[in-house]
Amino acid sequence: MSSQGNPEVELDLAAGVPISAFGKNGLLKGQVDGEAVVLARVGDEVLAVNATCTHYGASLGDGIVVGDTIRCPWHHACFSLRTGEALEAPAFDPLGRWKVERRDDKIFVTGSLPAAEMAAPDVERDPKRIVIVGGGAAGFAAAEMLRRRGFGGYLTLISADDDAPYDRPNLSKEFLAGTAEESWIPLRSPKFYARKQIDLQLRSSVEHINVKAREVLTADGRGFQFDRLLLATGAEPVRLPIPGAERANVFVLRSLADSRAIIAAAENARTVGILGASFIGLEVAASLRERGLEVHVAAPESTPLEKVLGPELGAFIRSLHEEHGVHFHLGTTATRIDDRSLRLSDDRVIDADLVVMGVGVKPRIALAKDAGIAVDGGVLVDEFMQTSIPGIFAAGDIAEWQDAERAERRRVEHWVVAERQGQAAAENMLGLRQPYSTPPFFWSAHYDVTIRYVGYARSWDSVEIEGSIEGRDCAVRYRKAGKTVALATIGRDIEALDFEAGMAEASA
Repeated sequence: MSSQGNPEVELDLAAGVPISAFGKNGLLKGQVDGEAVVLARVGDEVLAVNATCTHYGASLGDGIVVGDTIRCPWHHACFSLRTGEALEAPAFDPLGRWKVERRDDKIFVTGSLPAAEMAAPDVERDPKRIVIVGGGAAGFAAAEMLRRRGFGGYLTLISADDDAPYDRPNLSKEFLAGTAEESWIPLRSPKFYARKQIDLQLRSSVEHINVKAREVLTADGRGFQFDRLLLATGAEPVRLPIPGAERANVFVLRSLADSRAIIAAAENARTVGILGASFIGLEVAASLRERGLEVHVAAPESTPLEKVLGPELGAFIRSLHEEHGVHFHLGTTATRIDDRSLRLSDDRVIDADLVVMGVGVKPRIALAKDAGIAVDGGVLVDEFMQTSIPGIFAAGDIAEWQDAERAERRRVEHWVVAERQGQAAAENMLGLRQPYSTPPFFWSAHYDVTIRYVGYARSWDSVEIEGSIEGRDCAVRYRKAGKTVALATIGRDIEALDFEAGMAEASA
């Protein structure tokens, strides 16, 4: 969701528009019978699809065309202009297609086109049983893609969560702030799983993988056989080992149940102490300020997010939160949590009716390790998301893959990365041999400011800033060995899209 709205649509594409009306980005927004439609130039062709992204409703006319695809400016979903298919998460639903005719120097949209049929896998190589362990971003995206690609065998999605797969990014954003209804949070309704014949096993914990028998065993003794297995067990929040950490007023935020619990506690609270100036911690701070709570953030670093975004952008994020009334206690750690207070390492005591720990997560790799699958900081996978054991794949927060360009392994804990890895794993479980090489992308919302980040920079030699961070119109480039390895933007959506497209082309 976003506070931004789509721009008003004016051009009547059914009445015809001149070719000269196209903008530099090769896109032209308009409407047909009141429905928003965007025209896109692909070489000498003009293609037309629905103009609203099926993820959060952004105007695709404000995006970019790459080859015969269109990219969303907000969260970088990618759609085929020919079929309408959502090729890359975070969108899953396709776009409607429209028939286009060219008469002299004018383009006319003359009616809608039927949905395109998706290519099915080679049935001779099609496995009969696929099991997915984990109901988060990667697990859901894999299940959805398997059915989309025509997999007709048994498909089981095992999740330890109480709730069916949901939109986790909003647990710390709009839902926690109270501006999104809970009905908006599930990624799909229960009817979806029934219609797609996905056996969704909730509240089910997998305890063991019998590699030889090709079977996973749950804590309650049930067994699920597989021809292909995807491990998408995600990560778990870190809890600081300090006195009072297990009190009822202390929370972490990972699940929908966690977010509900924080909301319930906030209704009777006046102050909140947040441990950690991470993205999650600061998004929680912004959301609880929206609810009117007094917010204190304690963290050991001197500048929030400096290790990820650099000192300049980190300082801006701190000032942005301070403008909204957040109190920072930096260079400190918590040493004790009491009933309604928090003691810091500098002996200060701050009021805290509730405490939220946002000090990071650790990948859940024990299941893979116990099964004899190769692990390091995560579960080791090849370019096809396959682990050291043939037929067993991993995706999401646990997956550690080889970056061929920089000759190093990486593991990234981002929602869109997990979804796209799940999609790649699904196609590769069907034998389609699609290497995963998509550049990492994430976004982080703080009040009315959204940061979009493309690439990966564990470290850098220099930071180059174009535009004004304070003016909320900037591109921050992280450079190493003479190359830009990551880009963060505020108010420059097209620049972020272009950079992602360039990185993808370079790694193809």
